[in-house]
Amino acid sequence: MYLNYQWHLLIVSASIAILSYFTLDGMNILGVSDAINNVGAIDNTNNVRAIDNINNVREGDMARVLHQMKMMVPPLRFDAHKGQAGRIAVIGGSEEYTGAPYFAAISALKVGADLVHVFCAKEASSVIKSYSPELIVHPILDRENNAEEMNHWLDRMNAVVIGPGLGRLPSTLQTVKEIIHYIRQKQIPLVVDADGLFLITQEPDIIRGYTKAVLTPNVAEFRRLASALNISSDDDVSSLSKALEGPVVVKKGLTDRIASPTSSLIVNEPGSPRRCGGQGDLLSGALATFLFWAHSRLPMLEDIKMDDSHQSMVAAFAACTFTKNCATRAYIKNGRSTTTSDLISEIHPIFSDMFDNEATKPAV
Repeated sequence: MYLNYQWHLLIVSASIAILSYFTLDGMNILGVSDAINNVGAIDNTNNVRAIDNINNVREGDMARVLHQMKMMVPPLRFDAHKGQAGRIAVIGGSEEYTGAPYFAAISALKVGADLVHVFCAKEASSVIKSYSPELIVHPILDRENNAEEMNHWLDRMNAVVIGPGLGRLPSTLQTVKEIIHYIRQKQIPLVVDADGLFLITQEPDIIRGYTKAVLTPNVAEFRRLASALNISSDDDVSSLSKALEGPVVVKKGLTDRIASPTSSLIVNEPGSPRRCGGQGDLLSGALATFLFWAHSRLPMLEDIKMDDSHQSMVAAFAACTFTKNCATRAYIKNGRSTTTSDLISEIHPIFSDMFDNEATKPAV
């Protein structure tokens, strides 16, 4: 199986190298752009269909979902105002872990959000600020009686990521419980990753029934969640989503498996054999921006009919595909020395190839 994967990656690498040589206006990664642009030839409906067999997702289904996400990307306009493309909050960052919230936040920003705020512990704030002046950093996560101040900021946010670098201090986890409760009240799209998933494993009712949430466990985190919910299979993503009564679940791995209580998708892009830390943080940040776009722009697209879970499924599928393509391009260039910073450098060209068209680019 590993040998087959290596051959798959070699073939993909050669194909991308050829495409990058002959194509001047962006690279057509893995045929995604062709699939998107020709989606009308596959199916003339824009409705997301439930896909019952997770092992039998047709190329047309994947192209259709990416097409729907492409239609939700806000166009770049000279008369737009700061914040219209998204205000994202990343809640995480502790004395030990400062890279994870940075990777999530800068990815959300580079994918296209206008403003990204990081809410972290005081010890982490100066370090995160030193990584990038583009991020707005609030050292209030470990401050006592911070609920009112946190809620003041959350009222302005369009999507929230909880978990990168969060840590497991009981006081921090109690604060996060209160934050999730407020997020649910305000119906803000939510991504839960890393130590945020540790909290969900301890108390699944915190997230149960919230259809605007997406959980992004890796294999080990998924196994712990499944055990907490008495699900025997380590691969039954749909059952986990059903047990939580609404949240979309993304099980990350060689094949990303995405499920709501009623439908499933897989992402089969090869990604990269380089497993450096931080790639999941890139996914969570990108996903937060996609989630806001999916949930906010849908009412403008009358021909696309989806409920909250389906909107989140489309955003998750787009984010997973996008992240794996960033990983592929970064690995081709950097090989064994690939780091998450290399993936972040690929955000613009991959996004442009996958999602930009004449409707999303400003006339100059």
